Amino acid sequence: MSDQGAKPGYELVDMGVKGEGAIRTAFTNQIAYCEGNGAPITAKICAAILAAVEGNESNALLERIRGWHGAPLADALPLRVAGGIHALHLSGDAPELAPIYRGLPVDAAPIVEQVMIAHEAQLLPWLDGPPQTNEAGRSSNFIAAMLWLAGQGLPAKFECLEIGSSAGINLMVDRYRYDLGGVKVGPEMSAMAFAPGWKGAPPPDVPIEFAALKGCDIAPVDLTDPAQALRLKAYIWPEHTIRFERMEAAIAAASERKPDLVKMNAAEFVEAELAKPQAQGTTRVLMHSIVWQYVPEDQQARVTAAMEAVGTKSTPDAPLAWIALEANRTVHRHELKVRYWPGGGEETLLARAHAHGADIEWLAG
Repeated sequence: MSDQGAKPGYELVDMGVKGEGAIRTAFTNQIAYCEGNGAPITAKICAAILAAVEGNESNALLERIRGWHGAPLADALPLRVAGGIHALHLSGDAPELAPIYRGLPVDAAPIVEQVMIAHEAQLLPWLDGPPQTNEAGRSSNFIAAMLWLAGQGLPAKFECLEIGSSAGINLMVDRYRYDLGGVKVGPEMSAMAFAPGWKGAPPPDVPIEFAALKGCDIAPVDLTDPAQALRLKAYIWPEHTIRFERMEAAIAAASERKPDLVKMNAAEFVEAELAKPQAQGTTRVLMHSIVWQYVPEDQQARVTAAMEAVGTKSTPDAPLAWIALEANRTVHRHELKVRYWPGGGEETLLARAHAHGADIEWLAG
């Protein structure tokens, strides 16, 4: 998608902007982003929240949003509130929301405003942390990047480290089946199967395997806990019904064997794991998807410094790689980028992808 695909109302601004006007910009940008990614109901909810925030009603929830101290766009403030409202709908606690979520032509603004007034206590905690946007479909990008790395001559046995793992859904990639431009990866009997729409040449068709899969999150989610699973479901855009099916499949997989997930911040986790010995014949890879914007700048700097320091000492038999799938809000797409050592650590753009894994535009050779 090019810049021409951007919806009206989207304003290119610094993600860290604060102060007067920043809250409105965060909401209008989120509305445009949702519309540009096939989520008109979520866009309608965000627009209704903005109307309430700019309205005359007042309670602790509305005042906290109005007086947001952080950077509302980087903090994903609109999606924090929208997630809480979606949870009220999913739990049945606010049945008046049902016509909106069914896509009926109703005026959402007064309904959402009254819900924000009536359910203030339930919604306030949703402002305390960023959205948990665990999505199994994004793992197709991780696999494609690993195929590319193997095609560059790196060992095809991967020791994966993921930051911002949320519930660890993408730490179960070894249990999923993939068809990536005709290249098949993964077990025939799989917990989930993915065949994203593919544009461009296929990735290298080489066998890969996993030595280990481990992740961290500052607030890890236990998929086997129904209350925690509901929280993840609330962040799924309701238009994307296949994501709910994937979530149920992930819950079933985690119930059989939980992913290896620890409670740590990104910098501490990466520094600790990189300090451990690496087996010869394996590629140690840091990976993350739609999380970097939520990592504080000081932690970003520590992760980058640790990766580059260890990268300079890497060997062909024990290389280091970094796979990142993060949003480019200029083109309303997500970009798959890779660095690896030895090899200079230069950043390579491999692909542009749909936010939830529906399609991949492969740009690498």
